[in-house]
Amino acid sequence: QVQLVESGGGLGQPGGSLTLSCASSSTIHGLNTMGWFREAPGKQREVVAFIEVSGFRGYGDFAKGRFTISGDSGKATVDLQMNNLQPEDTAVYYCYMDGTNGREWGQGTQVTVSS
Repeated sequence: QVQLVESGGGLGQPGGSLTLSCASSSTIHGLNTMGWFREAPGKQREVVAFIEVSGFRGYGDFAKGRFTISGDSGKATVDLQMNNLQPEDTAVYYCYMDGTNGREWGQGTQVTVSS
């Protein structure tokens, strides 16, 4: 059974940075896309960023210019570098990976931005 393990969440300062990491416990067959969603209290889950095996990257509007996604499809790992954090970035962040058998999800990691 595939498990995606996330790390790197926690408390961040406004204007500061955090890096989230996600790694698969086993091979994901036909891996084609990796990315991150987030879910804040009372809000719908929204796309943060994704990266395709081609190298194409996409970002949510709020993430453009502040967040950078990187990944290694061979190792099935994906990272999210978050800069200039704002209180509204407070949310649970979930990584995902898409392959032949569908989408795998991480368990979520809490990011709290507060002074």
